[in-house]
Amino acid sequence: MDALVGRSVNHYRVDRHIGSGGMGVVYEAEDTRLGRKVALKFLSQDMAQAAPALERFQREARAASALNHPNICTVYAIEQHERQHFIVMELLDGRTLAQMIQQEPFEIGRLLELGIQIADALESAHAKGIVHRDIKPANIFVNARGQAKILDFGLAKMERSRQPDGHPSQAQTVEGTMDLTAAGTTLGTVAYMSPEQARGQLTDGRSDLFSLGTVLYQMATGILPFFGETSAVVFDAILNRESAPASQANPALPSEFERILGKALEKEPSMRYQSATDLKTDLIRLRRDLDSGGRRAATGRETSVASTEAAGERSIAVLYFENLSGVKDDEYFRDGVTEDIITELSKIKDLNTFSRSTVLAYRDKQVTPQQIGQQLSAAYVLTGSLRRAGNRLRINAELVDTKTFFPVWSERYDREMEDVFDVQDEIARKIAEALRVTLSPQEKQAIAAKPTEDLQAYDFFLRGKGYARRLTRQDMDVARQMFESAVKQDPGFAIAHAAIGNVCAQIYYHYEREPIWIERAKEASGRADAIRPDLPEVQVARAWIRYAEEAYDDAILFTRQAIEAKPDCEGGYYLLGRSYFAAGKYQEVADMAEAAMKAVGDDYNVYVPIINALGALGKSEGNAIIQRRLEVMDAHLRKVPEDSRARALLATDYATLDRTEDAIREANLAMTLRPDDATVMYNVACVFCSLKRTEQALDALGKAWTAGFKDPTWARRDPDLAILHGHPEFERLYPESPERN
Repeated sequence: MDALVGRSVNHYRVDRHIGSGGMGVVYEAEDTRLGRKVALKFLSQDMAQAAPALERFQREARAASALNHPNICTVYAIEQHERQHFIVMELLDGRTLAQMIQQEPFEIGRLLELGIQIADALESAHAKGIVHRDIKPANIFVNARGQAKILDFGLAKMERSRQPDGHPSQAQTVEGTMDLTAAGTTLGTVAYMSPEQARGQLTDGRSDLFSLGTVLYQMATGILPFFGETSAVVFDAILNRESAPASQANPALPSEFERILGKALEKEPSMRYQSATDLKTDLIRLRRDLDSGGRRAATGRETSVASTEAAGERSIAVLYFENLSGVKDDEYFRDGVTEDIITELSKIKDLNTFSRSTVLAYRDKQVTPQQIGQQLSAAYVLTGSLRRAGNRLRINAELVDTKTFFPVWSERYDREMEDVFDVQDEIARKIAEALRVTLSPQEKQAIAAKPTEDLQAYDFFLRGKGYARRLTRQDMDVARQMFESAVKQDPGFAIAHAAIGNVCAQIYYHYEREPIWIERAKEASGRADAIRPDLPEVQVARAWIRYAEEAYDDAILFTRQAIEAKPDCEGGYYLLGRSYFAAGKYQEVADMAEAAMKAVGDDYNVYVPIINALGALGKSEGNAIIQRRLEVMDAHLRKVPEDSRARALLATDYATLDRTEDAIREANLAMTLRPDDATVMYNVACVFCSLKRTEQALDALGKAWTAGFKDPTWARRDPDLAILHGHPEFERLYPESPERN
């Protein structure tokens, strides 16, 4: 078939031969109708002439072409030319996992990222009733952006079609370094078979999960869990022998990863992971735990006791209290009370209190203190519930020792709502007493300090915070009104004054370049500074003013000071990232990325400058960050489905991951929710740029400009808009600044 190079096959111009395998020959070609590069896979003559095999191939390939997932190689069409059957597929640039493994372990972070992507793809396929049956490194491609792509969906079932001699055929791989050979036949697939496949029994999605477990084991150790010199020996190992603990080959592996491997490689399907969703969830949870600042994940050779000692005998995880009011609107109050208790305990230097971002993942989840102790290596866990009815408040709190599972301290508070701050302070002091921690006079004073004496003002402030994060003009106006109501209730409420300054500066920057907004921002910030100049939130308000005035170095200075005092300060890392990016300091954004996501990874805004900077630097890690933001966005939109900006950002992520239909759906929904909002339309323009729809992108960008977003520095540095550079309309809207480097 090499004679095809340089020829046209239907409307495809064949450019070069890529490779050969048991299924046939693969070429790079150009689709002359659509003007895109594709891969053409021609079936072997033997397979094409077997009518039942060909019919089955076409049925399965059609099913595979229905799959639309960023981690599955897309099948565009099934066609025929001069009685030769071929498949038109997505053309990939990169290497197979088989080429990458080379008998050396993967770094655990990279391993988990790829494992999550592969499991996510299998989840999508299994949901449509498609089982791959040939998951192995040679069928997993990793493109130049670090994105995993499963190959040959719909082809693997051909593996058991009968050849003329009556023996089952085996899919032959191009890369044979990890395959097993017997009697001259390549048997690379055998080493990754599930026990039920090896027995010739009916298989379902759980068979793919066993094969994926084998792949993950090999990635983690550089060796196969079941191996031998002949296929018979390998079959025996798969059916009758347990794999050696992965930690023997790689002692650095976390013990939780070994547990995941053990469950994936269970020989009995009913004891294995029952769905790709379950496996993916465990991999995501392990990645989160390893990323968490409070966790030191145990390796295969560590014991839980050693892990607890490493975390400190006085380490505390405060779980979000259960909202017993039965009113969804009370959740913001529940969150505020829980986070204030975390803040109070963090003021005690002899206690190691896990950050808000670490425990946030457990909010509204059915978990026990014992599980938290194991997963976070926390010595103690504070649990509780909250119910408010009218002006009355009931709080139940219990501190549990995760080693003994017994309560160290518990209390029930039935108070007036106005006493909530006293209750928070008392809980902090009682925990210190229970753990025999002596508070210094300074710590007592810090714990006794209250943000405000007025509960109504506090209530307004908590409500405003939720709206301010969404950044649309309507939400910012609501947030500003909430904060103004708070300071009207309590003129001495410093954080609320700072929040007003923060919001007014952002309204000026994003929406309305009228001096009145900067003046109001400076006035509110000045009042906050006069009351509590030490507050990190005051520094962030100052920083937003300087950022809006394009004084990026000042904004960087103020936000760094705020973060040093309080790493999870509201909006701190987001603004620091924006300031670095606007100043062209992309590497500084990349350097702070992990710390930012660790501190405030639940705030989807913080990912914006990180993803942009990685894109500007041309780094492949951007896709992994996008996957993390997708998880954050999914959780957020379940709680706040009307957040139009979150949906617009979700659309940009989908577009980047080639999920075109999902991207268009979310972009349309965002525009329906806020058709005239500057931030929404700007991000929709980014979506259309990623989809190469220039005219639609320019239309959306023009609407963003009209609605108030007029920052040429950001727009010209944004890698999403790069394809618009040089277009007359883009240059008119966002002209090159002569001062810009």
